[in-house]
Amino acid sequence: MNINQRVKMRVSAPEHNYATGKQKILGHLALILFASLIAGSFSLGGIAAPYLEPSALNAVRFLIGAVLIAVPCHFILPGGVYFPPAPWRFLILGSLMALYFITMFAALQTTTPVATGAVFTLVPFMTAGFGYLILRQPSKPLMLFALTVGAIGSVWVIFRGDLEAILGFHVGEGELIFFAGCVGHAIYAPLIKKFSRGEPLILFTLWTVIGIFIFVAVYGFNDIIATDWTNIPLFVWGVIAYLATFTTAVTFYLLKFASLRLPAAKVLAYAYLVPVIVIVLEGVAGHGWTSMSVAVGAVVIVMGLVILVVSPDE
Repeated sequence: MNINQRVKMRVSAPEHNYATGKQKILGHLALILFASLIAGSFSLGGIAAPYLEPSALNAVRFLIGAVLIAVPCHFILPGGVYFPPAPWRFLILGSLMALYFITMFAALQTTTPVATGAVFTLVPFMTAGFGYLILRQPSKPLMLFALTVGAIGSVWVIFRGDLEAILGFHVGEGELIFFAGCVGHAIYAPLIKKFSRGEPLILFTLWTVIGIFIFVAVYGFNDIIATDWTNIPLFVWGVIAYLATFTTAVTFYLLKFASLRLPAAKVLAYAYLVPVIVIVLEGVAGHGWTSMSVAVGAVVIVMGLVILVVSPDE
């Protein structure tokens, strides 16, 4: 029996059914860590932005991330790194996440980070819809209520508690471009579980990251060639190393881990926690605490997530 046959036979219960007890708790803890790592990348990403075009930054980020995952794969897996069955799965997953990253930066050329953040609040709702279409995962009323509470809190934080700014939000070309990427992100989460065939988590993560790198590198080829890589400051390489290690290799592993144990809508809802963690990190770092109005929005987000955690999966 070859290694691919052994992998096909090694399908655990969470691949097809919701996990119970300890597995669910681990899934939620993985998502809290996921949100924390993403939050930590915001300040660091701003440091690297003046030195690299976004497409070049993302290409090298995913390339290094793939290498960092491939090395332990080689030593951990029997037979080392190998092509799993149906490699087309990873091209589809890679194209969806590449679409998300590409449209994000394309949208920021014509709109603001606040507007893209507001559009992103639609992702958990779309994920719930695609979770039903792809996996037949139902979304109970309590779960949808929790998503709504989290979205309201997130929008309040993103607009810094400015009601006039919220009411004045309009949908332009940039918002529509990013919305297409958000659709790709929403499809991605349920497809992780749909496409899983019992491969080790680390191998699945590796080929997904490689798939993303291929599409991002093709899109940003001209920027990659035009970048003077030898003159990039050392501290920028440190930022790239963080992005490649923690917000690429580790977070994609955590997302896959949680997706096998929790409904897709619950998985993506933890993205709402990112601005809350950013507020805490900025305050602890001495950059000043946010206003009481924004803090109230952060509390609302946490309340929504608590409701989501205790809501039934099916």
